[in-house]
Amino acid sequence: MAADSPVRFIDAFVDDLDLGEAGFHRSRPKATGRPGYAPGDMLKLYLYGYLNRVRSSRRLEAEAMRNLELIWLLRGLRPDYKTIADFRRDNRSAFKAVFRAFVILCRKLDLFGRELLAVDGTRLKAVNNPGRNFSRDKLARYIAAADERLEGYLVELDAIDRGEDGHGLGRGEALAAKIARVRERRQAQAAMLEQLTASGESQISLTDRDARAMVAGQKTTVGYNAQVAVDAKHKLIVEQHVTNAATDMGLLASTAGAAKEALGVDRIAAVADMGYYKGEDIEACEAAGITPYVARPERGSAIANGRFPKERFAYDPAADAYRCPGGQLLDTRYRSVTRGHVSIQYSSPAACAACAIKARCTGSRWRRINRWENEAVLERMAKRLAARPGVLAIRRETVEHPFGSIKQWMNQGVFLMRGLEKVRAEFSLTALAYNLRRAITIIGIPGLIQAVRA
Repeated sequence: MAADSPVRFIDAFVDDLDLGEAGFHRSRPKATGRPGYAPGDMLKLYLYGYLNRVRSSRRLEAEAMRNLELIWLLRGLRPDYKTIADFRRDNRSAFKAVFRAFVILCRKLDLFGRELLAVDGTRLKAVNNPGRNFSRDKLARYIAAADERLEGYLVELDAIDRGEDGHGLGRGEALAAKIARVRERRQAQAAMLEQLTASGESQISLTDRDARAMVAGQKTTVGYNAQVAVDAKHKLIVEQHVTNAATDMGLLASTAGAAKEALGVDRIAAVADMGYYKGEDIEACEAAGITPYVARPERGSAIANGRFPKERFAYDPAADAYRCPGGQLLDTRYRSVTRGHVSIQYSSPAACAACAIKARCTGSRWRRINRWENEAVLERMAKRLAARPGVLAIRRETVEHPFGSIKQWMNQGVFLMRGLEKVRAEFSLTALAYNLRRAITIIGIPGLIQAVRA
């Protein structure tokens, strides 16, 4: 086996792990009975497979019998596909620990800049056809359409019974069969709608219960939302996790916070796209020692309708008031709470009454400007972005590298397993394989092996 073959590092890396502490089952064999396959050997098989774009348990079984590198790595062991698949399923909670162990190794090799993180999410397809995913609105439409179809069938059946239809008894029997099928589907749909209402969930998937419909690019797919925090120095993934949340909003602080902890720094900057723009989440970042850079989205219809954007209303912190585009001071304040979100509304009824540009003001009848009670957090971030405009471009080139590699080169845009916990295990292996490939490119196999054995 060549000295620079990746299998040599896989062998050394796994042998150095404490598999029992990582959470792998049967890491210490019992004294009685026939011993099973050592979890270290099975982990080596999976790491080799994911590194070489082989994820299927059946294909891994075939490779273990004919691939010389795998024969060397497994010392001639030939597990069958069911044993291979069961190992990934039974140890699904342990693969994240292996990913973190490699992150620690990369820290030891000084492969992280530990100054700037790029956070983003991507939608990966689940083993669930879109036709087997249902939302409340979708089910309500189906039930309404079924009721309309049943009504038409019953009217036609009544006409046949009265002899007013020329098709005869054969048509009546066909209609009765259709009515039975439609009623059966309607009953199943009504049961799913009742289940959704009782659970409080917005969707239900029949093949993979945890998968959700979410927008991916220009189309909707049924799958999962994979979140990553990537260090800007070498584009290595520091933190990753999978969720079935349809949007990225609210996920910045948790993702960047876990990455900050993994890097062992007191403070770090994190940049994300406008999908993460949420005041409470950005505030949580600052409290956790993370300096956030998030682009502000242009929400609302003010600009499209020819009205002034909120940025044209200047806030005066000393007076706790807004200066409107007409030069008037909006200092009348009203406090409101919506779903726990506290905001303050500013207005000046007397000034607005005679304003010449009132038509271009806010769409509110009372000409009020809303301000989140902690909006100073967002204003500080806007100043940071203005002072560092290139940081958003750094985000794009940093985080798109792993996503492009995972989806295109590694061909892993679709999950093979079902269920959120199993999918998380699968993505941990994917992210680890990506990091391993990057580290091999940067350091080389001998350098990685030396780091493990040091």
